This record gives sequence, C-alpha cells and structure tokens, in this order.
Amino acid sequence: MINFSAIGFVESEYNDIANMPIQGCKVANNQGVLVIYAEFTEGLADLHEFSHLYVLFHLHRCNDYTLKVKPFLDNQLRGIFATRSPKRPNPIGLSIVEIERIEGNRIYVKGIDILNQTPIIDIKPYIQAFDNITPTRDGWYEHGQDPLTTLSDNRFVGK
Repeated sequence: MINFSAIGFVESEYNDIANMPIQGCKVANNQGVLVIYAEFTEGLADLHEFSHLYVLFHLHRCNDYTLKVKPFLDNQLRGIFATRSPKRPNPIGLSIVEIERIEGNRIYVKGIDILNQTPIIDIKPYIQAFDNITPTRDGWYEHGQDPLTTLSDNRFVGK
C-alpha cells in the first residue's frame, strides 16, 4: 500500500471543476497561493531562487476513472495515459506555476489551474537544464486542437 500525506493545500478562485482552466499556461496571470503546513516551512529554504515550480496534488474531487476519455482539445476517445484527464486510476495532478513571492509558509504563484482547497502532495523546482526537453513529439495534440479553448466543461465532473 502507498500512503501519502498532504504537505499543504491550494488557495485559488476555482471552486468548481467546470469552467476552470484546462492548463495553467493558458491562464498565465491567474494567481493563487500554495499554503504549506507549518511543519514543512523549513523545507521552503532557497526556493525563492527559482522562477517556477512543479506542483503535485491530489485530484480529491475525482471519485472514479475510465481508461478511455475524450480529452479537452480533442473529440476522439484516447487512452487515459495519453491524456491529461483528471479521471485517472491514481488521482494525481501535475501543474507548473510561476513563483511570485514566498512569505513564510505561503507561496504566491501565477498560472494556477488547481481547485481551491486541493491537497498538495509535493512541490519541486522547475530547472530548465533538466526539464526543457527538445525535440519532442506531442502525439494527437499536434493535430486538430482548438487553441482558443482555455476552460473546462462538464465532461470530467463527477456524477
């Protein structure tokens, strides 16, 4: 059995899955706060030296999963592991956010696409030398996406 404990939670303007951003890069100026629990505050030392963070979080509002989905920006069924759908066997989300500032246990960020009160599993600095991989292949996403779509709809809202 794998057990994780949250290290904090998200404060954002998003309280509903429908009509929230589908990717943080689509809403680069949307602001939020990563609130890290007091017992982990010491671990934030030196984080201010970085511009961006990976945020791993629990998709706590997703109660089930399916192995085939119609992802945002596409109209065909795709395998769940070839998408970024939240309806996953292990409900773990991943976002990259820009650090604005850190005050105590509060990390103020931009580009947030995470629901309010979402439990944070971990954070890691984005390091361009390691994380910016080129060239890449972007699979089905390279064809037919609607670049104007920025908000979610009801397709992944739990019943």
